[in-house]
Amino acid sequence: MCCPGCAAAAQVIEQAGLGAYYRFREAPGQNPEDLSPAEPGSLEVFDHPALSEDFVQIGGDGEHRATLALEGINCAACAWLVEQHLGRQPGVRSVAVNLASHRAQISWSGERVRLSELLRAVAQIGYRAHPYRPDQQEQLLAVQTRAALRRLGVAGLGTMQVMMFAVALYAGAFEGIEQKYRDLLRWVSFIVATPVVFYAARPFFGSAWRDIVRLQPGMDVPVALAIGSAYLASGWATLRHGGEVYFESVCMFTFFLTLGRFLEMRARQHADHSTRTLLRCAPHSAVRLTRSGEEVVPVRTLRPGDRILVRPGATIPADGRLLEGRSSVDESMLTGESSPHAKAVGDSVMGGTSNVESPIVVRVSRTGADSALSTIVRLLDRGQAEKPAAVSLADRVARYFVAGVLVLAAGVAMLWWSVSPDRAFWITLSVLVATCPCALALATPAALASATTGLARRGLLVTRGHVLESLTRVTHVVFDKTGTLTEGKLVLTKCTTLRDVGTERALTLARSLERRSEHPIARAFRTAGRSDAAGECEVTAVRADPNQGLEAMVGGRRHRIGRPDYVTALAQPGETPKPPSEEGLWILLGDDRGPLAWFQLEDRVRPEARAVVETLRGEGIAVALLSGDPSAFVARLADRLGIEVAIAAATPEDKLQHVRALQQGGAVVAMLGDGVNDAPVLSTATVSLAMASSTDLAMTSADAVLLRDDLSLLLDARSWAARAHRVIRQNLTWAVLYNLTMLPLAALGYVAPYAAALGMSLSSLLVTLNSLRLSRDPRTGGRSP
Repeated sequence: MCCPGCAAAAQVIEQAGLGAYYRFREAPGQNPEDLSPAEPGSLEVFDHPALSEDFVQIGGDGEHRATLALEGINCAACAWLVEQHLGRQPGVRSVAVNLASHRAQISWSGERVRLSELLRAVAQIGYRAHPYRPDQQEQLLAVQTRAALRRLGVAGLGTMQVMMFAVALYAGAFEGIEQKYRDLLRWVSFIVATPVVFYAARPFFGSAWRDIVRLQPGMDVPVALAIGSAYLASGWATLRHGGEVYFESVCMFTFFLTLGRFLEMRARQHADHSTRTLLRCAPHSAVRLTRSGEEVVPVRTLRPGDRILVRPGATIPADGRLLEGRSSVDESMLTGESSPHAKAVGDSVMGGTSNVESPIVVRVSRTGADSALSTIVRLLDRGQAEKPAAVSLADRVARYFVAGVLVLAAGVAMLWWSVSPDRAFWITLSVLVATCPCALALATPAALASATTGLARRGLLVTRGHVLESLTRVTHVVFDKTGTLTEGKLVLTKCTTLRDVGTERALTLARSLERRSEHPIARAFRTAGRSDAAGECEVTAVRADPNQGLEAMVGGRRHRIGRPDYVTALAQPGETPKPPSEEGLWILLGDDRGPLAWFQLEDRVRPEARAVVETLRGEGIAVALLSGDPSAFVARLADRLGIEVAIAAATPEDKLQHVRALQQGGAVVAMLGDGVNDAPVLSTATVSLAMASSTDLAMTSADAVLLRDDLSLLLDARSWAARAHRVIRQNLTWAVLYNLTMLPLAALGYVAPYAAALGMSLSSLLVTLNSLRLSRDPRTGGRSP
């Protein structure tokens, strides 16, 4: 039995008369920690459609996309090797490995290669890969943490014990010690150091051997050489009863490196926590409404069109639209905004958000991988996996730096062998350890991962790797109008009556007519005046005329609401009355005797728009407005917000040409939009941002997505990008200065091997902790909401 729990379970089985179960066992079962979801012999299970639909997205052109969790990734060379090896497989279109999160974004042709073949290809080069799923990832991280703690414990205990024996040996060297006692202390040190080397340091040797076989030297190669050489040399001295032994250096070296790796792993898991938290927002069950009543079903069985009941305090299980009820919805986990949003019939709701006040009935529109929550997580993974130029450069430098360190260490060894052979070995070990470029490889990816995590908590989803790098260089910002600078929702702002009808009566008539329509204009009347059924008139014979308006019978009279010429034609063809002013959109209400009232509708400007534009201009950034709206409102809006360049009636091609002209002049252009017509220009801009209410095409074309409709997130993104660049420069400066400083000191013999190990571990840890500062909100000094 592996634990008392298994023993108790076996006892219960036996007492229940089910002992015959064991007659069918041919071999002992494996411990859970020995199992891996990516064992080469069982990979074909991931090709089964019923299983793969949870983690594989299939595009219209047969492209398959998935996120893989990788085991055994230790450095930039490991990530580079996985990318190169997978990229050479037939049918693979793109591979991007995120060193910070140990995940890979991969796309391939489903007709040419299967997922199991790709997982087996990873296994062939000594790593393990399996589809990333948050529940399995949590279990895997727990197993990895326990294993790392055991290795750290063995290394720590071994170091403490060997150090006690080393003190006696050092004292004996100065005061004198009998040969038999010296040999005894050496043999005991050798015995204690052996499990440290062969168990605690085993990951270093495994990774180094894999790198050597593939002729791709990684950072564990010099580490393994240092540990193995020191251990073998000390063991040889013990067997020969002469020479020097450094078992304490071997153990301390292993302990410091293992401690650094453990702290780095915990920091990486902490930075990756936000993605797993998002995925845990979705519940596992839902209350589906059927003709026979309520039934509790698994969320994965929901389909578009199903009606579900969401009680107060419950989590909405899928994306949909409100069918019945009114309530407030807490969207803070997705948008970072703490205040709940009021939701009425017809409003959209997102899976993973919480119903606050009253029970509501929702018609499901999207589930599973198509939901907004899954899309956000997928885009976030894509953003962290894509590598900006700075990361690619650091990876290349780190990879070649290892080869340079090995050549340099060989040169130092030959030089000291000719000067002082007894010191050559240990000085060479110090050079190998002190110059390992772990911090250099971590400097950029750790900072970018932490920054994108912090921005996601704030409400800005970075979906492309170059966003933070490009935002700091922006010279021009181009805004769309509808849905970007404005809220994209028409609001009733004024009612002007024309006959013997009061304002409240006119509103009641208009609301009663428009309640039968799903047109965006109709939604503006639903929140005007009274919105309950008691405040409506009885409406019959409703007829909608596209692009004209609505006609219906109310109180025995025929009424119309819509375009002025359409409404006046009901009474008698004649001159169409002019609206009270030219501002806004005017809708006319009338009956068979003539016009009754004018209604003014406006698309409200976002309250933060003016402040955002002023801040951008104050930073020396040119601001432009490109809108497909042909009305004069575009010029008035630009004048109101202080935008100098405004182009109305712009087609998608016009917007594209304008942005390209700016780029040809050397401008770095940021574009904000939300519609299908903005997708081409969003793809062309240097850096593009889509609003929260954007179409799916606009979101996938953009480099970042605002999870809530707040333009001030653009300013937050620029501020965060500037902080990220400062941290990256700090990390790179520290990593380079550390290696340049330690190299001559180690080569001259001033740095002992254990001190070199401590310095390298502290250097990597400092880079990681410095990067984690980016996940905190600079305005509050703490975690972003």
